[in-house]
This record gives sequence, structure tokens and C-alpha cells, in this order.
Amino acid sequence: MTNAVILLVHEIDSAYWQEWKLLNPDDKNGINGFLILHIPMVFLILLGLVYVYEDKFVGLIISLILSAGGLFAYFFHFYHLRKGRIEFNTIISKGIIISTLIISIFQIILTIKQMI
Repeated sequence: MTNAVILLVHEIDSAYWQEWKLLNPDDKNGINGFLILHIPMVFLILLGLVYVYEDKFVGLIISLILSAGGLFAYFFHFYHLRKGRIEFNTIISKGIIISTLIISIFQIILTIKQMI
């Protein structure tokens, strides 16, 4: 749940920073695709929480997917920060992204231990 909350807060931050412009700076309507993409993402996160609570194996699979998403978020954003982009270059944004990395690593370890 902790990783889900942090990743969802990061996605709120992503909307503020207009994350879609990191990939295409000229995209004026990128918010539409960004929002549509987040419908299945949020659904999967919430579904995963239910399945983990119900102790179903598929919940562990979704847990690994969520963790991978957290790792991707960290590397994607710090790559752009190192290139000099200003998006996500605040203490709170960086804190959220770094928290996502740390929590995702722990979640992967705990999930794999639960699977074996």
C-alpha cells in the first residue's frame, strides 16, 4: 500500500509538471493520453491491493509490476534531471521519486520472499 500511495502521489506531481512533455515538448494535448493511460494503471494498482489482501498469487504478480514501475519512475526522472530538465527538480518531487526507488526495492524483495 505504501508504494501504491507514493506512486499515485508521484502521478499527481507528474500531471503538475506535464510529464508528457518530457517525451514530446510540443505536445499541447498530451494530457488526454496521459489521463487515459492512468485509468488502467490506477485500476491495476487498486486491484493489486485487493488481491494482496485476499492472499491471491496474482496480487504478488501485480506487486512486482508496481515495483518495476517504481524503479522505472526513478530512473526515467533522474535521467531527465541529469539532462538539465527543470521538471521534478524540487525537494518534494525528488523525495517522492527517491522514496519510490527505496520502497520498490524493498517491495520486490518482500514479494519474491512471499512467492518462494
